[in-house]
Amino acid sequence: MARPGLFMTRDIPFPAKDKIMQLFDVDVWPEYRPPPRDVLISRAKGKPALVTLLEDKIDCSVIEALSPELRIIAQYAVGFDNIDLECATRHGVYVTNTPGVLTDATADLTWALILAVARRIVEADKFVRDGGWKAAGTAWHPTMMLGIEVHGKTIGIVGAGRIGQAVAKRAKGFDMKILYYSRRRVPEMEALGATFVSLEDLFRESDIVTIHVPLTPETENLVNERLLRLMKKNAILVNTARGKVVDLDALYRALKEGWIAGAGLDVFPSEPLDPNHPITKLPNVVLLPHIGSATWETRSMMAELVYQNLEAFYRGQVPPTLVNKEVVNVRPPGF
Repeated sequence: MARPGLFMTRDIPFPAKDKIMQLFDVDVWPEYRPPPRDVLISRAKGKPALVTLLEDKIDCSVIEALSPELRIIAQYAVGFDNIDLECATRHGVYVTNTPGVLTDATADLTWALILAVARRIVEADKFVRDGGWKAAGTAWHPTMMLGIEVHGKTIGIVGAGRIGQAVAKRAKGFDMKILYYSRRRVPEMEALGATFVSLEDLFRESDIVTIHVPLTPETENLVNERLLRLMKKNAILVNTARGKVVDLDALYRALKEGWIAGAGLDVFPSEPLDPNHPITKLPNVVLLPHIGSATWETRSMMAELVYQNLEAFYRGQVPPTLVNKEVVNVRPPGF
């Protein structure tokens, strides 16, 4: 039979792409930025498969415009709040994601941010490059670039899923006291020596607070002014989860007015972050362009999982990481 059509909203230059092209007639959007909405619809129209990223807003009007031909949306990301799941299910569209494979990369980056903020790595690098160190006229001074020691401190982990647990494992290497908050107690976290506490106590007692929850209506702006004001003045906040979990305006005030010592952010409510946002002018925050999963190993594994989901569906099987599981009651898998 003829290969089913597939529109890919970004190129994924990994071995999995070649395997996808063996099964599907693939049309790839060639640009770095996402395709405009009308272009996405016109390029995906008539094709039963679609590969998307978080920046692609797949709301009900897009799904309806691509129905009834569209059968599967394979998301190249863990998150999927850019896709209207209820609408997809109603139209019999399978939605998959890429969980699990980016756990260690994101946990590593979380620790990179913790250490960068605590030891003022970005500030110190700029101090050297811009000539501040040379102008100081001394190799070091007792008060030069003083930071915060991480070893032996208390870390508070908000969210106890795979990434939260991986962050906790790394914290043990720093002999840290580990607190965690989740909707329910998690035995795997407690096996790592973590103590379950209320959200308020976590923010109040931690030297470092790191966020690892999905974006839901309950978690949007979860980290707000009330919680930030509970933190110690020498504490650090790190977010490698989803940007809208943190009230960015409240965080800006917290950093500028000294409620907390510093922050490290890999995600933002609106991405890309406007370079004119006032938070970009603060020295006590490290800002990254959403690179939590940006390693060759992880991005390759994400592409492989996209392939596995598409291949299973192609064979008439339920994809391994199906998100909207109830869709199987609407339409069986396959083309």
